[in-house]
Amino acid sequence: MGVKEFSLYATPPHDCSYLDGRQATTVFVDPYVPIDVNLYQSLAIHGFRRSGEYLYRPQCEHCQACIAVRLPVNEFKPRRTQKRVWNKNQDLKATVQPAVFKQEHFTLYSRYLASRHKDAGMDNPTPTEYLEFLASSWSKTFFYEIRLENQLLAIAVVDVFENGLSAVYTFFDPDYNQRSLGVYAILFEIDLAKKLGLEYLYLGYWIADCRKMAYKIDYQPLEYYVGDEWQKQPPNIAI
Repeated sequence: MGVKEFSLYATPPHDCSYLDGRQATTVFVDPYVPIDVNLYQSLAIHGFRRSGEYLYRPQCEHCQACIAVRLPVNEFKPRRTQKRVWNKNQDLKATVQPAVFKQEHFTLYSRYLASRHKDAGMDNPTPTEYLEFLASSWSKTFFYEIRLENQLLAIAVVDVFENGLSAVYTFFDPDYNQRSLGVYAILFEIDLAKKLGLEYLYLGYWIADCRKMAYKIDYQPLEYYVGDEWQKQPPNIAI
């Protein structure tokens, strides 16, 4: 199979969403290039992520804080707190659903954003914006419903590759903070990848100095994409 050629387009520098006072630049795969799961996986191996129909990667001139990370699931060693979260939530049941619009999902998503991302430009989404963000026409995307009996508590949005899963997004009921549903969703995805015989869980970008992105280092042993290769040790780079 030949290598598909395509162009990358960079955004103008803009305010960083994660680190105050920083300017960010993002590169996107040409949106007119036909994308399929094979190209998506190849680019994920090189640090790209999916947002809706778009594949992107941070490429900032003076900052390297965003590090793509993945977890070799069969090597995962849960911490004591992660074991407690897993055991606490064994009364939950996860079922796989297609990546299509459901009002129940959208209502939970809206409540989650209103609680977690108020005034950040993400609250008050429309149904179209919701599905355009989470799904695409070419990816193998699934919504995993996580329920307590009949009550929907969380949705884990997952893309399936040949060699792993990509944790696209998770949203959950803000009234159940004591269950640590964000942690549980990652543990569920690790377990799911193992059951599917897959090697990795791709977790997106780890940013050491950003609270909402730094948590990924809690899942070990992580691999870090630095200098066009995956390495086991956390990078020692200037940000």
